[in-house]
Amino acid sequence: MTKSKAKYSGRLKSYLQWPVFVALLLIIMTAAVCTIDLYAGIVVCCFTAVYLILMIVLFFFYKSRIMVDLVSFASQYGQVQKQMLDEFSIPYGLLDIDGRIIWMNQQMRMLLEKSNRYHKSITNLIPQISADRFPKSREPAAFECSLGGRSYRTELKKIELEEWSNSSDLISIPEEQSFLYAMYMFDDTDLKRALQANEEQRLVVGLIYIDNYDEVLESIDDVRRSLLLALIDRKIDKFIGSHHGIMKKLDKDKYYIIIKQKYLDVLETSRFSLLEDVKTVNIGNDMKLTLSIGIGANGASYVETYEFAHAAIELALARGGDQAVVKDNNSISYYGGKSQQMEKSTRVKARVKAQALREFIIARDDVIVMGHKVTDIDTFGAAIGIYRAARVLGKRAYILIDENSASIRPYLNMFRGNKDYEDDMFINHRDADELIDANTVLVVVDTNRPDNTEYPELLERSKTIAVFDHHRQSSDVIKNATLSYIEPFASSACEMVAEILQYFDDGVKLTGIEADCIYAGIIVDTNNFVAKTGVRTFEAAAYLRRCGADVTRVRKLMRNDMDCYKARAEAVRHAEVFLDNYAVSILPSGSLDSPTTIAAQAANELLNITGVKASFVLTDYNQQIYISARSIDEVNVQIIMERMGGGGHMNIAGAQLKDVTPEEAKERLKETIQTMTDEGAI
Repeated sequence: MTKSKAKYSGRLKSYLQWPVFVALLLIIMTAAVCTIDLYAGIVVCCFTAVYLILMIVLFFFYKSRIMVDLVSFASQYGQVQKQMLDEFSIPYGLLDIDGRIIWMNQQMRMLLEKSNRYHKSITNLIPQISADRFPKSREPAAFECSLGGRSYRTELKKIELEEWSNSSDLISIPEEQSFLYAMYMFDDTDLKRALQANEEQRLVVGLIYIDNYDEVLESIDDVRRSLLLALIDRKIDKFIGSHHGIMKKLDKDKYYIIIKQKYLDVLETSRFSLLEDVKTVNIGNDMKLTLSIGIGANGASYVETYEFAHAAIELALARGGDQAVVKDNNSISYYGGKSQQMEKSTRVKARVKAQALREFIIARDDVIVMGHKVTDIDTFGAAIGIYRAARVLGKRAYILIDENSASIRPYLNMFRGNKDYEDDMFINHRDADELIDANTVLVVVDTNRPDNTEYPELLERSKTIAVFDHHRQSSDVIKNATLSYIEPFASSACEMVAEILQYFDDGVKLTGIEADCIYAGIIVDTNNFVAKTGVRTFEAAAYLRRCGADVTRVRKLMRNDMDCYKARAEAVRHAEVFLDNYAVSILPSGSLDSPTTIAAQAANELLNITGVKASFVLTDYNQQIYISARSIDEVNVQIIMERMGGGGHMNIAGAQLKDVTPEEAKERLKETIQTMTDEGAI
């Protein structure tokens, strides 16, 4: 296009048309003046003619020059924009649809140490920017990446080229390719360092309790007691002082500590070595000293942080002590817990809980007893004991039970059709929905995790809940319990219930079959009084024998059929010894009615093999993989199962996995054991 054919348009054209409008106004004014006075009109007409001549001359004289200046300005403006973008202080670049570099500014070239002749994929230079990182819509995608030892917040933005493509006659771009990616990289290394430094300076609150203070002091003479206490204080003070913390003694066996957040990471890395170090204190005491540590971190205020610490120490004690629990806003971590908790000879707690349960039952009309899913004999026996306690007080009692639990079928048959028991003694979920109301006591036995109960929804509808369990607590507990009696040192829920019955309404007289069920629960959970058996276990068994428990009858009820025995033998025969100490096997469930029970028996059998410290038997049941974990004394299988979403005791634990095959579950278990071994957790 030539300059003579160039035309103005837009706002510039409107601006240049104003002289024409002024000329028209002058012509109209001249005509008006002429009608009034001819001579005056001639003078005005002369001025108007001069204005028109000057306007026309100036327009045509400057038109080409103005056009040249406009073109020059536009060209210079584009160059200025390009120069400003090239010298932009933030690294900036353009990528094509495949992530290849099209153009980079100076900062990006310096950062990547490449020139604009480099047109390969950005992934070759920054592996974090993979194909799945690129945004699919106009919303930018932001993520973190590192380069040259520094951290960058990278943003990718999709730039549509559809309008430019439609207005261009030079090229035609397919719609699916009519876009580019703009990439920005913001260096936030210094900001992250400042935030990290600020985070490390935050104060962490902790509580340290001596688990067995009275028992240890009783094991030494009076002369050495003060020396023992001094050694304990010195060890704790030295340990906290080495991490630049402050220790304040609150009571004879309680300490308050404050450390910085960055040293908490050090403590967690060492897995709270104080737990093992304090056990070396020995000046003649027969019993090793153990500690419980509760740490609260990342609270919104120091008050909340202290509340976290208090909740952590309570959880550590409820889990049996000899461990550290770290609680913050988002998670709970456990360390230690390798020692078997010593059984307490006093029954004061059992008596207090028995009286509290009695008061709750007296104040209500009905009692519903519920255990965990896949009811076993320990759950069933404990439920029978609570049922009898409620009936002694003249209250209606019901047991919510899983009808598919084949392992307890022989025990169920002893009650069904028995004229001494009501026909509605055992209820299902629908019956429980109709019975539950404000005047019902819900008693949960053999579990303290809401998701593991037979009917979790019932917990939300009940106003009065009592929990009796012997498993160690986890972070997921029944929080709305009115009465909670959790004793990790107890061998079984049946042992706990047997103790409660002795203090309940001046003692409860059980029938023979009721005593059989409770006695069977103790036998199964102690593996015939071999595992986790204390003085109180035998005292509970003696009480049940006085009530009429028949050992021979119980043994007959616990016998397996030939298919179960063969399946157990197969699990033992195909067991794999992992890391020289862990026996892992898969039980062929096949047509077994109760494969979980057989799996537990197989796990117990594997412990009889020399060198096996812990055994794990997996089985497929109800579209889930059940893991039965057992150990004697050297390995805490509870913390292993907790890593896999389960829980239990130090020596008896389990877990359930969904959406996996037995082989996949076995590999996951082995990976967990390997990881925890590398960490020093087991």
